Amino acid sequence: MLARSALNFSRIPAQTAAISASRSKHTLPDLAYDYNALEPVISAEIMQLHHQKHHATYVNNLNTLEEKLAEAVSKGNVKEQITLGPGLRFNGGGHINHAIFWTNLAKDGGEPSAELMAAIKKDFGSLEKMQETMSASTVAVQGSGWGWLGYCPKSKSLRIATCPNQDPLEPTTGLVPLFGIDVWEHAYYLQYKNVRPDYVKAIWKIANWKNVSERFAKATGK
Repeated sequence: MLARSALNFSRIPAQTAAISASRSKHTLPDLAYDYNALEPVISAEIMQLHHQKHHATYVNNLNTLEEKLAEAVSKGNVKEQITLGPGLRFNGGGHINHAIFWTNLAKDGGEPSAELMAAIKKDFGSLEKMQETMSASTVAVQGSGWGWLGYCPKSKSLRIATCPNQDPLEPTTGLVPLFGIDVWEHAYYLQYKNVRPDYVKAIWKIANWKNVSERFAKATGK
């Protein structure tokens, strides 16, 4: 419901939008680890700032915008609903993306499941080749955005995609998100400065393959 209310609200019947906006407010998810748990790949300072400030801002803004949307719907103010669209997309996407991102990371994330590894080898040739391809695409994102490993339900294959700003993967491309790399500067600049490739290369050391494998199993129904 979050993705739909944040991205396609103009296509939702008024009563559906009102129900969505009147539900419980979105909250900042707790991390499953301490802020310093991912060091030295990501510093505790970055993790705390990223989680408590940036993600929290997306959550707070999304709640405020949904309240405004509910009011606009109740008044039949279509112009205001349209005006709120970009903000809902940006902050809703920011909330969706970061909620996935935190679970994608772990100090010791293990290895891909046998099923996921088989899919990676089928679609990319090897885990290393997939990592190289995704890293190159992610580093090449112009400005701020995300690199993703996703699953395509139609072709039943793994795909690599990038999204600008905070556009969420599934509503934007139809791919189910499995593993994402945040390349907004706030995710790495305090530690890696302007050397984005070093950050992207290092983040594979803390990839939570257990989580990625679980997402793949859910996406494929296996």
